[in-house]
Amino acid sequence: MIISKLLKIRGIEWEDSAPSQEELYKLCLKIAWPAVVEGMLLSIINSIDTMMVGSMGSAAIAAVGLTGQPRMILLMLIQSMCAGTTAVVARRRGEEDQKGANACLHQSLTIVTLLALIMATLGYVLAVPFMRFAGANKDTLDMAVTYFRIICLALPANAWSLCICAGMRAVGKTKITMIANITANLVNVCGNYLLIGGHFGFPALGVKGAAIATACGTIVSSLIAIFFACRKSGYLRLKLTSLGRFDKHTMHSLVSVGTSAAAESVFLRIGFLINNKLIAGIGTTAFAANQIVQQITSLSFTVGDGLATAGSALVGQNLGANRKNTAHGIIRIVRRISVFTSVVLIIAFFLLRDAMPLLFTKEAVVISGVSLSFIVVCFGVIPQNGRVVYAGCLRGAGDARYVAICALLSVAIVRPLLTYLFCYPINRALPALQMAIVGPWTSFVIDAYIRDFLLHRRVESGHWMHIRL
Repeated sequence: MIISKLLKIRGIEWEDSAPSQEELYKLCLKIAWPAVVEGMLLSIINSIDTMMVGSMGSAAIAAVGLTGQPRMILLMLIQSMCAGTTAVVARRRGEEDQKGANACLHQSLTIVTLLALIMATLGYVLAVPFMRFAGANKDTLDMAVTYFRIICLALPANAWSLCICAGMRAVGKTKITMIANITANLVNVCGNYLLIGGHFGFPALGVKGAAIATACGTIVSSLIAIFFACRKSGYLRLKLTSLGRFDKHTMHSLVSVGTSAAAESVFLRIGFLINNKLIAGIGTTAFAANQIVQQITSLSFTVGDGLATAGSALVGQNLGANRKNTAHGIIRIVRRISVFTSVVLIIAFFLLRDAMPLLFTKEAVVISGVSLSFIVVCFGVIPQNGRVVYAGCLRGAGDARYVAICALLSVAIVRPLLTYLFCYPINRALPALQMAIVGPWTSFVIDAYIRDFLLHRRVESGHWMHIRL
């Protein structure tokens, strides 16, 4: 009875054609749970990946971690186009325009293929300056360059997987993306076991082996996504002969959302890259500790990501069906679910804060820093998942420009400034506070509250309801 009252959404004038709140909760969970399970399992598998790399020492952890933000920079235009794909396909699904949804998928695939070929070439050729700019030092440069060049070769396959999965999520087929990505990451882990240390007759390639395993996993994910997209019974049906065909209406909608999502990605990557560079400048130990916390806390983000997937798809579909109030109610529903799940994650993080770092390293200084960082992180889980949910729903409505503005303000400007202040001047003045370790996570919490507040206000303003795609 108490839970029912807490879950009940008030203040929404639901349309007569809208499902009941109970049905909407079930629909949100039906779409969200595969995405949440996918994200959690991927986070666990990625953590296992880091543990395997960690067997070679903290320098190896740092080297692989340094490739993360440069890789995301190469992917940002591709992911931006995928954000547009999700928004437009969901809107067409709500409008009952299957032909338009498939036209969107094919046009998006054509564009991301061209982008991926360009970015893969740039990444391979400019690997050394990329890694130096990311903060690589003598201990990590060679390993980081080797890893980065190999994963760049798999970028085209990665682009196809991302684009097809974006379309599948838009029509609620999150189980397909779950199968593709989990299978791919299992291939990655198996490849790590065989190639990092050398087992069953395979050579011991170290960080190079980890990169090859990651590339193989990416290719597997792409092949699975293509297989599902080629089925004749699916809502989205991939036809190679339809690639390269463009129409003005679809392209305008894709570009409208994609350019704003691209701007957001630029701001995020700039902010995260500066942040990583600041942390790397403190030393290898601090950066390794930060990477471990990132790996584990990514579990908390998967809840918000999964719910944002459901919210994005359902908001777009209901706007397409001209049920604006229902779309608003869905955002409140997914936000309400995220609060309950976040509380569970906070309890788990707090209770396991001393045990979890032992899975990655035996270095006492790193373990102590990770444990302390988790206490700080607990304060940011609820707003972090809130801002992820709000941002995903607004993108699904086509309001990616406002999300980008929030990213510029909070991630590209405020968060790096706070990280610098905490990790350098404040840490030197008050070393007992261990701000070199917990400073980045303190700025993370502040950033989460800022964006949660700004995005919540945007949702309640209702501006996004009137955007046409």
